[in-house]
Amino acid sequence: MSIKVVVTDYIEPDLEWEVAEMAKRGINFAFHQLKFAPTADVIAATKDADVVVVNMVPITPEVVAGWEKVKLVIRHGTGYDNVNVPALTEAGIPLVYIPDYCTDEVAEQAIALIFACARRIVSSRKTLDDSSARGQWDFNEVIPMFRMGGKTLGILGCGRIGSTVYRKLKSFGFKILVCDPYLSEARKKDLDGVTFVDKETLFRESDFITIHTLLNDETRHIVNAETLALMKPTAYIVNTARGPMVDAHALADALRNGVIAGAGIDVFDKEPPETDYPLVDLPNAILTPHLAWYSEDAGMRIREIIVEEIDRYAAGEHPRYTVNKEVLAAKV
Repeated sequence: MSIKVVVTDYIEPDLEWEVAEMAKRGINFAFHQLKFAPTADVIAATKDADVVVVNMVPITPEVVAGWEKVKLVIRHGTGYDNVNVPALTEAGIPLVYIPDYCTDEVAEQAIALIFACARRIVSSRKTLDDSSARGQWDFNEVIPMFRMGGKTLGILGCGRIGSTVYRKLKSFGFKILVCDPYLSEARKKDLDGVTFVDKETLFRESDFITIHTLLNDETRHIVNAETLALMKPTAYIVNTARGPMVDAHALADALRNGVIAGAGIDVFDKEPPETDYPLVDLPNAILTPHLAWYSEDAGMRIREIIVEEIDRYAAGEHPRYTVNKEVLAAKV
């Protein structure tokens, strides 16, 4: 069977490894950088593909309508909010995603941001520099700090990443609250020592909240003026999931006005964020450049998984993780 695979955009330095792997399999392979390209260019590059691999290019209904024979879309990543799932489902095209290639990395970034907020790591450097210049310690900018042991950690969404945060932090002496209405009873039993609460309770009682949910209509701006107002003035919020989970303007107001103590943010509505992003100049906001997913290990693993998914397609096998599973059921 002759197969054509087209990559719409990629974040790797090059795709020479993929070129070699596809050549071994006799697969026609093409790759582009179409992230900011007009829709017509995206259609032209992908319309005769069998498999489309997409990173951040928007896969809109118009793009899907322009395809001639696409049978599989692979999203290079865990989320898929740039892909119009209903359009793919209507066209009978499965959407594959890769939710498990960077679980440890994202969990570790969230934990790093929690600790950086609690211990005021970023502002501590300014304290050091200012005190060195003065020749005398002045800790006013980093006071107060509080012991983390005994504090309450709220995990909003406790799937792969949220549960990994729990496992890595459960020995640190936190009381752990989880808000995730979609967890099965079996999954809940795996999370020993956790208290399951509703969203309002999580925001009200947590000293640290870390977000690990998918972006959808239910979770968009789940952190907003109303939920922030529920939080303790000593509390922190960390987001390594998707930028639109947080209303950045509401969060900026909360940080300026002492509604909460601080935030650690790795993801943004627009990426990279513009220079006037509301949190840029706030001393109690720690911002990192959407690198929670990254390690050399994870970067290579996702490439391997994508090739494995192409192999499954070529062999007529089902993918590991499919968003619109009803399409697969219809093909049986």
